[in-house]
Amino acid sequence: HVQLVESGGGSVQAGGSLRLACAASGRTSGINAFGWFRQAPGKEREVVAATWANGDRTHYHDSVKGRFTIWLDNQKDTLYLQMNSVKFEDTAMYYCAAAWDKDISSLDDANQYNYWGQGTQVTVS
Repeated sequence: HVQLVESGGGSVQAGGSLRLACAASGRTSGINAFGWFRQAPGKEREVVAATWANGDRTHYHDSVKGRFTIWLDNQKDTLYLQMNSVKFEDTAMYYCAAAWDKDISSLDDANQYNYWGQGTQVTVS
């Protein structure tokens, strides 16, 4: 129903910036929420930032508040994550997720998203 393709990952020095993008295709009109999640080796997947598709509300992990910004370009069906002042602990595989044709109660619950991209690696040195 929906395909998600991330881009923009790479290596960046601490204190630098990076912008991730997630291009959505298919039946995107059915997407109710988008999220960026990350998983570092040996750690559980955690939400980085998430947003309702209508932009009513966003959610950020405490560790990225004030540094990262999530937004959705509806015309391009593309989700973005601007990462500023990155830290070593931001190193992880970053995944884009979408909740399609389902109501979700919690933006930060990975189990409530039913479509996922393949991920893009972010390495901070």
